[in-house]
Amino acid sequence: MADIGVLSAHLLSGFQKELFTRLAEVGHGEMRPRHGAVMAYIAPAGTRASELSERSGQHKQVVGTLIDELERLGYVSRQPDPADRRAKLVVPTELGRDQMLQAAKIIAEIEDGFARRVGTEKFSAFKEVFAEIARTYG
Repeated sequence: MADIGVLSAHLLSGFQKELFTRLAEVGHGEMRPRHGAVMAYIAPAGTRASELSERSGQHKQVVGTLIDELERLGYVSRQPDPADRRAKLVVPTELGRDQMLQAAKIIAEIEDGFARRVGTEKFSAFKEVFAEIARTYG
């Protein structure tokens, strides 16, 4: 059997392929896996870029570049942070909120498929253990 790194890479690759193929089918063909460093961690009311960097584990410059790209694509906008006018929040636009909703639905369907394949209890236990192990690297 392959080691956990290889297995994780295969799972991530297959998961991303299905997610982004299906996102394209529902009108979000511009989205790429790299955009997940922003879109998977952004709050509906907005999130500071520094928080997105921290949450995603990506360097601030990488997140800044992704925000620029997502802003050009119409998925996010930068707005003043009401708590600190000097700071900016990255806020999902209507298009961004739709992408987030569609992604959540697709992810739930993918996970439901995994649960049907191996059994609900087994899949639930897998997610718990995988999350626990992943936290050691987070």
